[in-house]
Amino acid sequence: MARYRLEAGPIPLHHQVYLDLSTALDQGEWQAGDRLPPERELARRYGCSLIPVRRALAELAREGRLERTRGRGTFVLHSRLEVDMGTSQSFADLMHMHGMDPDTRLVGSGIERPGEMVAAALALAAGAQVIYLERLRIANGEPLILEQVYLPADRFAGLLDHDLERNSLYSLLAEHYGARIVRAREVIEPVRLRAHEAHLLDQPVERPAMLVEGVAFGPGDEPIEFTRSYVRGDRARLSFELSIARPPDPSIGRDM
Repeated sequence: MARYRLEAGPIPLHHQVYLDLSTALDQGEWQAGDRLPPERELARRYGCSLIPVRRALAELAREGRLERTRGRGTFVLHSRLEVDMGTSQSFADLMHMHGMDPDTRLVGSGIERPGEMVAAALALAAGAQVIYLERLRIANGEPLILEQVYLPADRFAGLLDHDLERNSLYSLLAEHYGARIVRAREVIEPVRLRAHEAHLLDQPVERPAMLVEGVAFGPGDEPIEFTRSYVRGDRARLSFELSIARPPDPSIGRDM
Protein backbone atom coordinates (compact mmCIF):
# COMPACT_ATOMS: atom_id res chain seq x y z
CA MET A 1 0.00 0.00 0.00
CA ALA A 2 1.39 3.40 -0.96
CA ARG A 3 2.02 5.73 1.97
CA TYR A 4 1.49 8.77 -0.19
CA ARG A 5 -0.86 8.59 -3.17
CA LEU A 6 0.34 10.46 -6.24
CA GLU A 7 -2.31 12.26 -8.26
CA ALA A 8 -2.61 12.56 -12.00
CA GLY A 9 -2.73 16.18 -13.04
CA PRO A 10 -0.60 19.22 -13.86
CA ILE A 11 2.05 18.48 -11.20
CA PRO A 12 4.52 15.87 -12.56
CA LEU A 13 4.80 12.66 -10.56
CA HIS A 14 8.51 13.15 -9.86
CA HIS A 15 7.83 16.60 -8.41
CA GLN A 16 5.15 15.18 -6.12
CA VAL A 17 7.67 12.60 -4.88
CA TYR A 18 10.25 15.38 -4.47
CA LEU A 19 7.84 17.50 -2.40
CA ASP A 20 6.94 14.64 -0.08
CA LEU A 21 10.55 13.56 0.41
CA SER A 22 11.57 17.17 1.04
CA THR A 23 8.85 17.50 3.68
CA ALA A 24 9.93 14.24 5.31
CA LEU A 25 13.52 15.53 5.51
CA ASP A 26 12.35 18.85 6.96
CA GLN A 27 10.32 17.04 9.61
CA GLY A 28 13.22 14.79 10.60
CA GLU A 29 11.91 11.46 9.35
CA TRP A 30 15.53 10.82 8.32
CA GLN A 31 18.50 12.44 10.05
CA ALA A 32 21.89 13.45 8.66
CA GLY A 33 23.91 10.30 7.98
CA ASP A 34 20.82 8.08 7.60
CA ARG A 35 20.46 5.95 4.50
CA LEU A 36 17.18 6.30 2.66
CA PRO A 37 15.20 3.19 1.73
CA PRO A 38 16.16 1.62 -1.62
CA GLU A 39 14.61 3.08 -4.75
CA ARG A 40 12.26 0.11 -5.20
CA GLU A 41 10.97 0.51 -1.65
CA LEU A 42 10.38 4.21 -2.25
CA ALA A 43 8.56 3.37 -5.47
CA ARG A 44 6.23 1.08 -3.50
CA ARG A 45 5.82 3.86 -0.92
CA TYR A 46 4.50 6.17 -3.63
CA GLY A 47 2.84 3.58 -5.84
CA CYS A 48 4.85 4.60 -8.90
CA SER A 49 7.64 3.36 -11.15
CA LEU A 50 11.33 3.91 -10.46
CA ILE A 51 11.65 6.84 -12.87
CA PRO A 52 9.81 9.49 -10.74
CA VAL A 53 11.71 8.31 -7.65
CA ARG A 54 15.09 8.59 -9.35
CA ARG A 55 14.31 12.06 -10.71
CA ALA A 56 13.19 13.25 -7.26
CA LEU A 57 16.31 11.86 -5.60
CA ALA A 58 18.51 13.47 -8.26
CA GLU A 59 16.89 16.86 -7.61
CA LEU A 60 17.46 16.57 -3.85
CA ALA A 61 21.06 15.55 -4.52
CA ARG A 62 21.55 18.66 -6.70
CA GLU A 63 20.28 20.75 -3.79
CA GLY A 64 22.90 19.20 -1.52
CA ARG A 65 20.37 17.46 0.73
CA LEU A 66 21.25 13.91 -0.34
CA GLU A 67 24.36 12.09 -1.51
CA ARG A 68 23.93 9.17 -3.90
CA THR A 69 26.76 6.65 -3.90
CA ARG A 70 26.87 3.76 -6.34
CA GLY A 71 26.74 0.47 -4.49
CA ARG A 72 26.04 2.05 -1.09
CA GLY A 73 22.76 3.89 -1.52
CA THR A 74 21.40 7.37 -0.84
CA PHE A 75 22.38 9.20 2.35
CA VAL A 76 21.03 12.31 4.05
CA LEU A 77 23.52 15.17 4.28
CA HIS A 78 23.79 17.83 6.97
CA SER A 79 21.90 21.01 6.22
CA ARG A 80 24.23 23.66 4.88
CA LEU A 81 25.11 26.67 7.02
CA GLU A 82 24.62 30.11 5.51
CA VAL A 83 27.77 32.21 5.85
CA ASP A 84 27.15 35.92 5.27
CA MET A 85 30.18 37.24 3.39
CA GLY A 86 29.10 40.85 3.89
CA THR A 87 29.07 40.82 7.68
CA SER A 88 31.82 42.00 10.00
CA GLN A 89 30.96 39.30 12.55
CA SER A 90 33.62 36.82 13.53
CA PHE A 91 33.44 33.12 12.68
CA ALA A 92 32.66 32.37 16.33
CA ASP A 93 29.74 34.82 16.36
CA LEU A 94 28.33 33.37 13.14
CA MET A 95 28.50 29.83 14.50
CA HIS A 96 26.84 30.88 17.76
CA MET A 97 24.01 32.36 15.68
CA HIS A 98 23.49 28.90 14.18
CA GLY A 99 23.55 27.30 17.65
CA MET A 100 26.91 25.62 17.00
CA ASP A 101 30.07 25.39 19.08
CA PRO A 102 32.98 27.06 17.20
CA ASP A 103 36.65 26.21 17.47
CA THR A 104 39.86 27.22 15.69
CA ARG A 105 42.89 24.97 15.24
CA LEU A 106 46.26 26.30 14.08
CA VAL A 107 47.61 23.59 11.78
CA GLY A 108 50.58 25.45 10.33
CA SER A 109 52.56 28.68 10.73
CA GLY A 110 55.91 30.20 9.88
CA ILE A 111 57.82 32.90 8.05
CA GLU A 112 58.49 32.36 4.36
CA ARG A 113 59.07 34.02 1.03
CA PRO A 114 55.79 34.65 -0.80
CA GLY A 115 54.88 33.55 -4.28
CA GLU A 116 54.32 36.12 -6.99
CA MET A 117 50.55 36.33 -6.46
CA VAL A 118 50.82 36.93 -2.71
CA ALA A 119 53.67 39.43 -3.10
CA ALA A 120 51.70 41.40 -5.68
CA ALA A 121 48.50 41.34 -3.62
CA LEU A 122 50.34 42.69 -0.55
CA ALA A 123 52.45 45.15 -2.60
CA LEU A 124 55.65 43.72 -1.11
CA ALA A 125 59.14 44.79 -2.12
CA ALA A 126 61.51 42.23 -3.61
CA GLY A 127 62.95 39.96 -0.93
CA ALA A 128 60.23 40.73 1.63
CA GLN A 129 58.89 37.86 3.73
CA VAL A 130 55.42 36.98 4.95
CA ILE A 131 53.93 35.35 8.01
CA TYR A 132 51.97 32.28 6.94
CA LEU A 133 49.09 30.94 9.04
CA GLU A 134 46.97 27.91 8.27
CA ARG A 135 43.91 27.66 10.48
CA LEU A 136 41.06 25.19 10.50
CA ARG A 137 37.65 26.58 11.43
CA ILE A 138 35.53 23.98 13.18
CA ALA A 139 31.82 23.83 14.04
CA ASN A 140 30.54 21.23 16.52
CA GLY A 141 33.77 19.29 16.12
CA GLU A 142 33.50 19.15 12.32
CA PRO A 143 35.98 21.02 10.06
CA LEU A 144 34.17 23.61 7.97
CA ILE A 145 36.68 26.13 6.57
CA LEU A 146 40.43 25.98 5.97
CA GLU A 147 42.10 29.41 6.01
CA GLN A 148 45.54 30.13 4.57
CA VAL A 149 46.59 33.63 5.65
CA TYR A 150 49.57 35.73 4.51
CA LEU A 151 50.70 38.90 6.33
CA PRO A 152 53.76 41.17 5.80
CA ALA A 153 56.39 39.84 8.22
CA ASP A 154 58.12 43.19 8.80
CA ARG A 155 54.93 44.90 9.86
CA PHE A 156 53.72 42.15 12.19
CA ALA A 157 56.92 40.98 13.86
CA GLY A 158 56.21 38.76 16.87
CA LEU A 159 52.70 37.82 15.76
CA LEU A 160 53.50 34.11 16.00
CA ASP A 161 54.15 34.51 19.72
CA HIS A 162 50.44 35.18 20.31
CA ASP A 163 47.70 32.60 20.83
CA LEU A 164 46.23 32.38 17.33
CA GLU A 165 43.66 29.74 18.24
CA ARG A 166 41.81 31.49 21.05
CA ASN A 167 42.23 35.10 19.95
CA SER A 168 40.66 36.91 17.01
CA LEU A 169 43.35 37.60 14.41
CA TYR A 170 41.83 40.95 13.44
CA SER A 171 41.65 42.00 17.10
CA LEU A 172 45.34 41.15 17.54
CA LEU A 173 46.28 43.16 14.45
CA ALA A 174 44.30 46.17 15.66
CA GLU A 175 45.29 46.10 19.34
CA HIS A 176 48.99 45.22 19.03
CA TYR A 177 49.91 46.67 15.63
CA GLY A 178 47.38 49.42 14.98
CA ALA A 179 46.29 47.67 11.78
CA ARG A 180 42.53 47.98 11.40
CA ILE A 181 40.73 46.23 8.55
CA VAL A 182 38.14 48.48 6.90
CA ARG A 183 37.38 46.73 3.61
CA ALA A 184 38.15 43.60 1.64
CA ARG A 185 38.05 42.54 -2.00
CA GLU A 186 37.19 38.88 -2.54
CA VAL A 187 36.80 36.46 -5.43
CA ILE A 188 34.89 33.17 -5.17
CA GLU A 189 35.30 30.19 -7.46
CA PRO A 190 34.41 26.49 -7.33
CA VAL A 191 37.38 24.15 -6.97
CA ARG A 192 38.14 20.50 -6.31
CA LEU A 193 40.08 19.82 -3.15
CA ARG A 194 43.69 18.72 -3.45
CA ALA A 195 45.12 16.09 -1.11
CA HIS A 196 46.37 18.55 1.54
CA GLU A 197 43.15 20.57 1.84
CA ALA A 198 40.96 17.46 1.57
CA HIS A 199 42.83 15.76 4.43
CA LEU A 200 42.42 18.73 6.77
CA LEU A 201 38.75 19.20 5.89
CA ASP A 202 38.12 15.44 6.28
CA GLN A 203 36.90 15.18 2.69
CA PRO A 204 37.70 12.91 -0.25
CA VAL A 205 40.28 14.23 -2.72
CA GLU A 206 38.62 16.03 -5.65
CA ARG A 207 35.48 16.78 -3.61
CA PRO A 208 33.96 20.11 -4.79
CA ALA A 209 34.48 23.10 -2.50
CA MET A 210 34.38 26.89 -2.67
CA LEU A 211 37.59 28.89 -2.71
CA VAL A 212 37.34 32.44 -1.37
CA GLU A 213 40.45 34.45 -2.22
CA GLY A 214 40.81 38.01 -1.03
CA VAL A 215 42.84 40.99 0.13
CA ALA A 216 41.98 43.01 3.24
CA PHE A 217 42.84 46.72 3.38
CA GLY A 218 43.44 49.27 6.12
CA PRO A 219 42.12 52.88 6.35
CA GLY A 220 44.85 54.19 4.04
CA ASP A 221 43.94 51.55 1.44
CA GLU A 222 47.15 49.68 2.21
CA PRO A 223 46.92 45.89 1.78
CA ILE A 224 47.23 44.12 5.13
CA GLU A 225 46.25 40.51 4.55
CA PHE A 226 45.93 38.02 1.70
CA THR A 227 43.75 34.99 2.42
CA ARG A 228 42.69 31.78 0.73
CA SER A 229 39.73 30.06 2.37
CA TYR A 230 38.50 26.64 1.32
CA VAL A 231 34.84 26.23 2.31
CA ARG A 232 33.16 22.84 2.29
CA GLY A 233 30.44 22.96 -0.32
CA ASP A 234 28.42 20.22 1.37
CA ARG A 235 28.22 22.07 4.69
CA ALA A 236 28.03 25.76 3.84
CA ARG A 237 26.71 28.22 1.35
CA LEU A 238 27.81 31.82 0.96
CA SER A 239 25.41 34.76 0.91
CA PHE A 240 25.78 38.43 -0.01
CA GLU A 241 23.66 41.54 0.31
CA LEU A 242 24.22 44.26 -2.28
CA SER A 243 23.23 47.91 -2.12
CA ILE A 244 22.34 49.04 -5.63
CA ALA A 245 23.03 52.69 -6.41
CA ARG A 246 20.63 53.62 -9.19
CA PRO A 247 21.40 56.53 -11.53
CA PRO A 248 19.19 59.59 -11.07
CA ASP A 249 16.09 59.84 -13.20
CA PRO A 250 16.96 62.38 -15.92
CA SER A 251 13.36 63.60 -15.98
CA ILE A 252 13.57 64.83 -12.37
CA GLY A 253 14.32 68.52 -12.20
CA ARG A 254 13.88 69.00 -15.95
CA ASP A 255 12.19 72.25 -16.94
CA MET A 256 8.57 71.68 -17.87
